[in-house]
Amino acid sequence: MSTLTSAPLGPLLNDLFAQADAATSPAMAEISRDEAFRMMQSKTEYLDFYGRIKDLWLPVSRDTGALLYMLARNSRARHVVEFGTSFGISTLHLAAALRDNGGGRLITSEFEPSKVARAREHLRAGGVADLVEVREGDALQTLRVNLPDEIDLLLLDGAKSLYGDILTLVEPHLRSGAVIVADNAGFSPEYLARVRSRDSGYLSVSIGDDVELSMRL
Repeated sequence: MSTLTSAPLGPLLNDLFAQADAATSPAMAEISRDEAFRMMQSKTEYLDFYGRIKDLWLPVSRDTGALLYMLARNSRARHVVEFGTSFGISTLHLAAALRDNGGGRLITSEFEPSKVARAREHLRAGGVADLVEVREGDALQTLRVNLPDEIDLLLLDGAKSLYGDILTLVEPHLRSGAVIVADNAGFSPEYLARVRSRDSGYLSVSIGDDVELSMRL
């Protein structure tokens, strides 16, 4: 049995995924597809955009959650950083891996206060709150300081326009062999061009339609 599949975390995740599937956002319905795409790629409007659609959970898929757990377990990760906590579904997968690795520290950042509060509730309910530091605020500030000397895994799942900026902040702390998972990376072409470049210092491949998996060389 693993922390991910056993109680209390396993049943909690099933419930949270069901809630996420049922969630709606009246504000999102008022935004056209073109406008949403433009705001998602903006470096100045991301706080407004994600604040307006705060009712949406925006979680990783079940498959991506399982992938995160497997990557963190296989690499014996002890120090993990996450950009974009939302309601904490991806956070729970990563924290479960740390628990099964014997412990560690997960730093995650979320700017929306209501999501921070709910994520903390879910982490307590899942029995992994002791492994996680939730930093409230804009990740460009919260992830600028006090990071571990060596980071084993970085998850990018916040404002897509900031993927490259967050990587720049965290990059000096990434150990050789560290894994970077970027969800919905297709919305960040600048980031993709960077990690796929031959001289970037990364080896990078697409996983399915929505995940870019990179390794620090």
